[in-house]
Parts: sequence; structure tokens; C-alpha cells
Amino acid sequence: MSTPPSTDAAEPARPVRVLLVDDDPMVCAGLRMILDRGSRGRVEVVASVPDGDQAVEAVQRHHPDVVLMDVRMQRVDGLTATSRVRALPDPPEVVVLTTFDSDDEPLRAAAAGASGFLLKTESLMQHLHDSTVPPEQTRAVRAVATLSPRESEVAELVAEGLSNGEIGERLYVSPSTVKAQLSSVQDKLGVDNRVMVAVTVTLARAATG
Repeated sequence: MSTPPSTDAAEPARPVRVLLVDDDPMVCAGLRMILDRGSRGRVEVVASVPDGDQAVEAVQRHHPDVVLMDVRMQRVDGLTATSRVRALPDPPEVVVLTTFDSDDEPLRAAAAGASGFLLKTESLMQHLHDSTVPPEQTRAVRAVATLSPRESEVAELVAEGLSNGEIGERLYVSPSTVKAQLSSVQDKLGVDNRVMVAVTVTLARAATG
């Protein structure tokens, strides 16, 4: 009698679905390349739209896990679009993207419901007082501080877009070891996917300079 198939094997993890909302086609192309290629299949860019007025419809159509949202767009700005997206039932996380580093923009992004705030440039905003740091950045700093030195290395390399195999090569450990360390990182940061690990690390960097 044949043995029935085992039901214990875990099903492959579904890729994190990402929607891009940005009016610059070069930015969209660059983000798509980084996310699609850098994640080795763990992140899938499901669609991109060129303005905030299309964000809600795109979310309802494609059901992303994360929306990367530009701030400055012609018809509906990213903060308004973020508020609309976050008002939907079971909304995706929204990470606001901008080339501007004004002191109030992260605060306004947080107030609109954004889960994170990332600069498109290499410069990162610095704040003189804790009271000016958005709550998301404060939480990110505290969470990252709980990581061990090796977990911090793994988290930083995830934020650079490296796969488990690439991280293993960089740290001279096996991919399975990286997978276990990444699982611990996600538990300590309170997130459940690689994208949000990268977001948390970037927020912590922004808060600490």
C-alpha cells in the first residue's frame, strides 16, 4: 500500500507583494529592479501607478502587502494618498518615499498612517531632540538595539537587499544559519517579512544619523 503524502512539509512562503506609487518612471524602474532582483523572488512588485489618485484603486485591484509611496505627485500627493489607503479595510503597510528631508515631513507621513519614511537620496535626516523623532523611528531604534551583533549584521545586509545565500557568503555561514538568524531578527523587531526588516533598519539609521 502506498504511503500517503506527508502534510508536515511547510508550503513555500508567498513573496511580499509591493505596489509602487511614483510619478518618476526612472524611480519606478530602479525600485522594481532592486526589489525584484535583489530579493531573489522574496519580493514581487505587483504594479506601479504614476499618481496618488490611482493608489486606492491599485491597492484594491492588486492587494499588496506594502505600498512604496512618493510624496510629491501632480494630482494627489503621497500623504493624502497614504491616508486614503490606510482608511481601507485591512490596508497594506505604506512606506513614504521622498527626496526631501524637511523636519516636518516624517511627522506628517506618520500622521497620515505611514509605517515608515525613506529618503531617496543617501542623506538621512537628523533630529536634535527625541520629541522631533517620529514614533516609528523611535520604536525602530529601540527594536534594533535588542539585536545581537550578528543579528545586527544580518539585518543590515537584508537592508542592502542581499539574499540569504549572499548574506551567508558575506558572513561565512550557511544559508540555513542565516535563515535562523533572520527569523530571530524578525521576532525581535516585531515584523514578519524581509521588507519590514529593511524598513526598520533604515528608520533606525534615520533617527540616529
